[in-house]
Amino acid sequence: MRSLDNFIVFIEKRFNDTVTLSNGQELYVDTKFDEFKHRVNEGVIVNVPYKYDGGAKKGDTLYFHHLVVINDGQILADIKDHYLVKYQKKETINSQCIAYKCSETGYIHPMSGWAVLEAVHEEPKLKSDIIELVVLEEPLPTKGSVAFLSQELEDLGLKVGDHVGFRKNMDYRFKIDGKEYYRTRTEDLLYVEI
Repeated sequence: MRSLDNFIVFIEKRFNDTVTLSNGQELYVDTKFDEFKHRVNEGVIVNVPYKYDGGAKKGDTLYFHHLVVINDGQILADIKDHYLVKYQKKETINSQCIAYKCSETGYIHPMSGWAVLEAVHEEPKLKSDIIELVVLEEPLPTKGSVAFLSQELEDLGLKVGDHVGFRKNMDYRFKIDGKEYYRTRTEDLLYVEI
């Protein structure tokens, strides 16, 4: 069986609902209070779309939008632990596929016009030696560093490490191999720092 325009991924569990302490003891976490924070956003590709060649193949790891697992998820016809992930090669807004990791090389490939960025934290500037600057809330990010290249980013003349700005609230945090990244649509990038 092969889906026409969706990836099929294997996801063992939809939420990271356990924490392992330093002594090896495992504790259960009730995810209903912060479901978004605990959702799983990756799975092993079981089948690739018949209609598109996105570069990913069976056995690669697919990183996807959290809607794939939220609520009851997009389960594949009652097949346990198999989920559909919507894919559109050119339409970022309609594609749940953010990136994939090649099982052979370990390289991350952004998909469908998504830009994968590392956070760029700017220290607030103190304008006075007399007044102490106290930050009570972390400001929302509007800048990132290109972490992985896609064809869309290359077409814009960007390279890994370039600092780019994006519109406020247009980021989405997710993890690859335990490290946090932002994803945003390439079309939401506003500038590159020179």
